[in-house]
Amino acid sequence: MAESKNFIEEIIDADLAEGKVSEVCTRFPPEPNGYLHIGHAKSLCINFGMKAKYHGKCNLRFDDTNPSKEDTEYVESIKSDIKWLGFEWDKLLFASDYFDVMFDCAVKLIKKGLAYVSDETAEEIRLRRGTLYEAGVESPNRNRSVEENLQLFYQMRDGVFPDGAKVLRAKIDMASPNLNMRDPVIYRMLHATHHNTGDKWCIYPMYDFAHPIEDAHEGITHSICTLEFEDHRPLYDWVVRQCDFPQPLPQQIEFARLNITNTIMSKRYLKKLVDEGKVMGWDDPRMPTLSGIRRRGYPPEAIRDFCERIGVSKANSEVQSSYLESCVREYLNLHADRVMAVFDPIKVVLANYEGSEELCVENNSMAEVQTYRKVPFSKEIYIDRSDFALVPPPKYYRLKPDGYVRLKGAYIIHCDDVLTDSEGNVAELHCSVVPNSRSGDDTSGVKVKGVIQWVDAATCVDATVRKLQSLLTDVKDGVTDFNERFNADSLKVVSAKVERSLLSAHVEDRFQFMRVGYYVLDKDSTEGRLVFNEIVGLRDSFNTANSQK
Repeated sequence: MAESKNFIEEIIDADLAEGKVSEVCTRFPPEPNGYLHIGHAKSLCINFGMKAKYHGKCNLRFDDTNPSKEDTEYVESIKSDIKWLGFEWDKLLFASDYFDVMFDCAVKLIKKGLAYVSDETAEEIRLRRGTLYEAGVESPNRNRSVEENLQLFYQMRDGVFPDGAKVLRAKIDMASPNLNMRDPVIYRMLHATHHNTGDKWCIYPMYDFAHPIEDAHEGITHSICTLEFEDHRPLYDWVVRQCDFPQPLPQQIEFARLNITNTIMSKRYLKKLVDEGKVMGWDDPRMPTLSGIRRRGYPPEAIRDFCERIGVSKANSEVQSSYLESCVREYLNLHADRVMAVFDPIKVVLANYEGSEELCVENNSMAEVQTYRKVPFSKEIYIDRSDFALVPPPKYYRLKPDGYVRLKGAYIIHCDDVLTDSEGNVAELHCSVVPNSRSGDDTSGVKVKGVIQWVDAATCVDATVRKLQSLLTDVKDGVTDFNERFNADSLKVVSAKVERSLLSAHVEDRFQFMRVGYYVLDKDSTEGRLVFNEIVGLRDSFNTANSQK
């Protein structure tokens, strides 16, 4: 059976077969003005995936051409997130590494009569740009001489003019059907300290000018980006041609970006949530940043699997968030140890049990290698209130008055008596252990259908648990604005009693709280206080919904 390939791989295969390129080289070029989010994971998987598939190279290059919005904090977070996701870059580069090269390219265009200094404001440029149906109006500065343009551009570099006073524009075609080709701005003035170059420069290149130069200078063969840059491709090609870079020139290829239901993919709005204190920071476990979903407990393997499954296309679409959760759940089902936790405890006193013991309990029956842990068991335990009913419904298999249930990994118990408080609420249960009913060694002859989790009252640990929901509510009545859809109830903090074994857990260790869901130990945990974040529930809503179609 022939291997199925996406359209990017087909392009690369053809380029290799025709001898256009001898080695595949891609790049991932984030702007360091915020943290990476789940949408960036798709681009990372594609660019680094091409490196792996074709035994090529992939550079990490920071698009740091706007010092007013960039920070070394973002640089470090991006590097950390990429490594966590499982990728290694060949070269670590910055757009600012090429500022001298870009300046020389701009001078070359001026000397060729293909760039000019303009005195127009941003608003004047916009008004003269024209529309899709009307040609633009040429700048009054468009026909300045080469000598005058060079002098003005050098003065711009030397900081003679204030911000906004002058820009450098490419001289292309004000009647082009592609608005990006209507004499775009390629340099602007900005007196700002740069995180990498300090105060050396007070003029900075625009992205559409800088990016193709960087690609060409690095020998990038395939510049893979999202669909919003498709209309910019003619300008990309114009820049690398007119700047006289040698063959083979880089080729820009666009793919559909990742959109997920009820998930914020706007770095600007994510920053707003952080700045306004609506979340705990960029790595809040509700945030769709890679730092956030890492803290939430999403495994990098599951994210890579998700990106592989959704594939690569040229058509924009939206993926259900439940699909990502399904990939996470599938991975955790195989790799997360099972432990016991009780969220709404009822004390159970075992009248006929004396002393204490340590039970050997299996960690995860789905794991490739079976491991076990010791779980303390004594006369008093806690079970969850949801696992007992004073007046049980039909076919109720958990604990009830005069009923039996199995404690997971332990014994079958019988409910002998129920103690209630003044308001009629269950306060305590008195039960008895069925003789010879220990799990794995049961000769009691008593058959039960119900199995429930429990924790030992003497040794269990109090924990804080964060229940998490999406930061956005569902779209209703056509309301799509993020501000109006912010989910103020996306975080709920509850308490739980968990088994003692979790005291030895490490931050980012993931567990299945049996019969409840998957949870991860958070960095806010201290020696005397465990904090867990909810990862996903046990129910797979995506596969359930699809099986019903």
